[in-house]
Amino acid sequence: MRSLFNQLFDYNFYCNRKIIEKCISIEKVPKRSIELFSHILNAHHIWNKRLLDEDWQYEVWQAHEVKDWEDLHYENQRTTFEIITNTDDFTKRVDYKTTEGRIFANELKDILFHVINHSTHHRGQIATEFRKNKIELEQLDYIFYKR
Repeated sequence: MRSLFNQLFDYNFYCNRKIIEKCISIEKVPKRSIELFSHILNAHHIWNKRLLDEDWQYEVWQAHEVKDWEDLHYENQRTTFEIITNTDDFTKRVDYKTTEGRIFANELKDILFHVINHSTHHRGQIATEFRKNKIELEQLDYIFYKR
């Protein structure tokens, strides 16, 4: 399971880096893309903090400047790999509090998969925004990444 999650988070890192690189290289990033990518970074950060039983620093929809994305993304990735590396049981249940203050518990493997799936969902929305604004983005499908 550790190997699978390492691969999935490598892919997640790769895709997010491609979006960051594209946004740094263009003159005007669509506002909705900034909101969505900031949300990806914030949600990943919040889940990492929940898994570490620590307070998070960012709000769910807090916007970040494009110039800050790379550092936030790297820190999210580093922290997640630390969590994966230090985990012996991916089926252990993790108690956490939502941003609304409700208490839930899920298995670690399901939370980690959620982070990947959540990022993929919003990257699809960003790709749509890019297309609407005539911005070219290279193919980010998993199979292209694995080729």
